[in-house]
Amino acid sequence: MLVYLNGKFLPREQAMISVNDRGFLFGDSLYEVIRGYRGLLFEAQAHLQRLQNGLHALRLRVAEFDRLAEIAQHLLATNDLLQEDTTIYFQITRGAPFPRKHAFPAEDTPPTVYVTANKLAFNPAYLEHGVAVITVPDVRWNRCDLKTTNLLANVLANQQAHEAEAYEALFVREGFVTEGSHSNFFAVANGTLHTHPISPAILPGITRQVVLKLCHELQLHVEETPLAATQLPEASEAFLSLTSAEVLPVIKVDDKKISEGKPGEITQRLQRAFGEYVKALRKY
Repeated sequence: MLVYLNGKFLPREQAMISVNDRGFLFGDSLYEVIRGYRGLLFEAQAHLQRLQNGLHALRLRVAEFDRLAEIAQHLLATNDLLQEDTTIYFQITRGAPFPRKHAFPAEDTPPTVYVTANKLAFNPAYLEHGVAVITVPDVRWNRCDLKTTNLLANVLANQQAHEAEAYEALFVREGFVTEGSHSNFFAVANGTLHTHPISPAILPGITRQVVLKLCHELQLHVEETPLAATQLPEASEAFLSLTSAEVLPVIKVDDKKISEGKPGEITQRLQRAFGEYVKALRKY
């Protein structure tokens, strides 16, 4: 399996970074994940724009940024993945200067750029039957809109979900649901679909963006307003949006069943619409 690292395509087992790398030492890095549908890089422009926005916020410059989509396509082709559903992972760090210090290194320090493509690892049964989630306090920092590799709070929350035999953990901040540990969250309350508005409290999900577009096309009433955690037991249905699973039904929150423990009608409509959206893109 070939990967891309700092200008070279090489076997994964030969890809190594320095112990001085700032991504390793400080988490001074960003990442992005694009879904591949048999060679189609789904919403690649939107994903790369989000990555570019993050680079700007972190004041990171990457010479080969305009080649990232081309690099991803090359990895799909050389690794015989053009007929597979895949995920393409990008990570960019502020490089590997020495000695270690908190302040930025010299401007001519080259960044570390890593790209890899792999077969999609996801259980499709979740899409049909739905998943359980739990709620946890949102203890993350105040720039969750940046897709950095500082994911310890997300890791601990998702591990808590795993130990509770749930798929995902929903963060609750000041009484309101923000998002999942690796997903955005939607719920239907009083006939209206709710999701947290774009803010530093959530990642501006690309799949979330597509779902909102589909809601508009389906003439579904959506409000980008925070949903109180106390409203969750009253939700008639709920779902997650994420790159690997598109629209993923939620059938249980903590100890409360949602939509009688099965995917709701609106959720299923959006699943079908998402499938048609992807199908239409693949024709071009």
